[in-house]
Amino acid sequence: MRGRMAIAFVVVATVLPTVVAYSVAAGADSGTKPLGPGLVTVEVTTHYSRYSEVLDDLEVYEGTLVRFVVINDDPIHHELIIGEAAVHAAHERGHEATHPPVPGELSLDPGETGLTTYRFDTPGKVRFACHLPRHFAYGMWGDITVVPT
Repeated sequence: MRGRMAIAFVVVATVLPTVVAYSVAAGADSGTKPLGPGLVTVEVTTHYSRYSEVLDDLEVYEGTLVRFVVINDDPIHHELIIGEAAVHAAHERGHEATHPPVPGELSLDPGETGLTTYRFDTPGKVRFACHLPRHFAYGMWGDITVVPT
């Protein structure tokens, strides 16, 4: 009897955290509210030439000012560019590996942490991307959804 109880305990102790973690993750994907309004901070990590999952389904209310804290965990340079189509077009044509910081634009050396802000004023989609050679094509881009308040 003790042996069966020990086995049952090990199974529950092993499986339960996985089920709970899955439920929390599933709930986070389907039931999260948009961020804001006001000032909010979002921490983003780049690793294996990918942005962390926090950006995958990011939604903010219009008028929200987001402070992006970006940690480059890769051994290569990355950037985070947030903005309208014209901003991204300029960066796609550009040849600079780094550029002066402006709101919504950040260049990071390997292992560096940086900060940029962006105010999401208009409902719709706002693109974010890394436009360094081959990074966009590799998948370092996405859209942030801005919803009306």
